[in-house]
Amino acid sequence: MLLKKYWKRALAFSICILLALSVSVLVIDKYVEQRGIEFIVGPKDVPKADAILVLGAYVTPDGIVSPMLNDRLTVAQELYQMGKAKKLIVSGDHGRKDYDEVNAMKKFFMDKGISDQDIFMDHAGFSTYESLYRVRDIFQTKKVIIVTQEYHLMRAVFIARELGIEAYGVASDLHDYGLVMGQYKVREIAARNKDFLMAKIIKPKPTFLGEAIPVFGDGRATDDK
Repeated sequence: MLLKKYWKRALAFSICILLALSVSVLVIDKYVEQRGIEFIVGPKDVPKADAILVLGAYVTPDGIVSPMLNDRLTVAQELYQMGKAKKLIVSGDHGRKDYDEVNAMKKFFMDKGISDQDIFMDHAGFSTYESLYRVRDIFQTKKVIIVTQEYHLMRAVFIARELGIEAYGVASDLHDYGLVMGQYKVREIAARNKDFLMAKIIKPKPTFLGEAIPVFGDGRATDDK
């Protein structure tokens, strides 16, 4: 009888803990969303900045950017041509010789006639948090326009603001990305909770730092770094 009561109490306690954790996860998710969306604006309304940051996404082995990344780059190109910033930063995964997001993104811009002097590559943008940390510390950027899809943009702007960067977001949802967006949005809940802890509480250094390469200089300084 005593054992049965013990298990009932243990089960009730476990359920309460799970409910509390679930509520906490949803509250943090909503907090990050609301904090980020406050600074998301349209291309015409976004203020001028030191640089336009494009966050990386999948690139095929032969260097073709994915549809989502293509849309990010297209919007960034338009902002650059509007004079919203004189420099572009492409940040993504180039941790292996056989996978290179940043050179593919740079090629996209150069194919559109943008000078390589205005394109800075962040080869160690292994996560959204690390990209923003390096934008601040490596590229010495104080004011930035971030370009990515809206579901991701809210978190990116939140991280930037927590790191002390005056950040604004412009969404790049130019197409319907299909069923995959449902998966991304579910995963985003966990990502927002993780980056809430990273950006607001823990604030760890990224995988790689290194010497400063101010964004006001020549983007060619980031070639093959």
